Amino acid sequence: MSEKTKRFRFPQNQHMDDHFNWWNFMPMGLMHVALIGIWWTGFTWTAVAMCVFLYVARVFGITAGYHRYFSHRGYKTSRTFQFVLAFLGATALQKGPLWWAAKHREHHRDTDEPEDAHSPRHYGFLDAHVGWVYREARSSPDMDLVKDFSKYPEIRWIERHQYLPGLSVAVLCFLIGGWSGLLVGWLLSTILVYHATFTINSLDHMFGRQRYLTGDDSRNNWLMAILSMGEGWHNNHHYYPATARNGFFWWEFDPTYYMLLGLEKIGLVWNLRQPPKSILANEKPPTQKIIDKCATYIADGFSADRITANLRARWEGSHIMEDLRGHARTKWSAAEAYLAEIELPDLPSADELKARAQKQFKIQHEGLDRAIERAHDMLRRSVSHRLIEQAREERQQHA
Repeated sequence: MSEKTKRFRFPQNQHMDDHFNWWNFMPMGLMHVALIGIWWTGFTWTAVAMCVFLYVARVFGITAGYHRYFSHRGYKTSRTFQFVLAFLGATALQKGPLWWAAKHREHHRDTDEPEDAHSPRHYGFLDAHVGWVYREARSSPDMDLVKDFSKYPEIRWIERHQYLPGLSVAVLCFLIGGWSGLLVGWLLSTILVYHATFTINSLDHMFGRQRYLTGDDSRNNWLMAILSMGEGWHNNHHYYPATARNGFFWWEFDPTYYMLLGLEKIGLVWNLRQPPKSILANEKPPTQKIIDKCATYIADGFSADRITANLRARWEGSHIMEDLRGHARTKWSAAEAYLAEIELPDLPSADELKARAQKQFKIQHEGLDRAIERAHDMLRRSVSHRLIEQAREERQQHA
């Protein structure tokens, strides 16, 4: 098991290994291989029209249904249209609405921490893009997170029969357009929807700009916003997820939101939640959790073990180590107080910490300055802890 996998904690699946399940991946792989069949069927106007229509409809089912409604409750709707959204999202063959919403709520709870099932920072591009779905431990959701929707029997029915909507659309495409309708209209659109939505988990945590300090790697990316009908404004979304719109400003293209506005006008949805003015103005102070997440990332760029080794080499033969051993023998707090009064010259400078912070978060924000200070304190405590532990062990060996 890799170091990245070892860092992942499986709160409900301690017995599971995080291995890749190639058997479960087989249908996805075969669907991609089957695209070769288009070489023989060719493109027809009917098949292309179905492909475009199904792409837009099913991306909307994921973005407006699975994501902005079931995951974040960004607007309200009737129980009947709620079922329609669940059915439409399920036609994309991205599992059921309860599984999808549960995993997404986990993602927001643990974004870009080892517990985040599809963080490029910890698991790389391929795993973040699609591989995590086929890793048993990381693909198993905490269903307690979706009790608000799991109480509906019709939604549970969709969950139990999650492949039925997608396969029904496949049969319909074949009946309308023949083999070209099946391969171009249904299969090609399915693959395109897969990767358009998957890129939000992968590329949108790797490329783009950050307007808001969120403590994670979420980015705003205009190209991803076009392909995913507005989901590419991902940094906006992570800063304030409880809204029906991801494009906070008029110049941020968000077709999913425009379509929701249309549905609002005919009464199918209502109470579309908007980002407050304080959010738009970037006036919301960062929470301590965000500060700590930023600080942890900054501090992780510097090896506490290496700093500790350098300090020990520097202090070898001096009174400092002997004094530290003496304090460590009597009381841990005494040793901590002793080190607190001593300069630790091998700790990274403020400029080094700031350079790492700016390279990752690419944003000017007073919260980042607080995170840099916090990272310095974290590193100092971590190094001090190691020095005291080693001093106590040496004292015990010579006792």
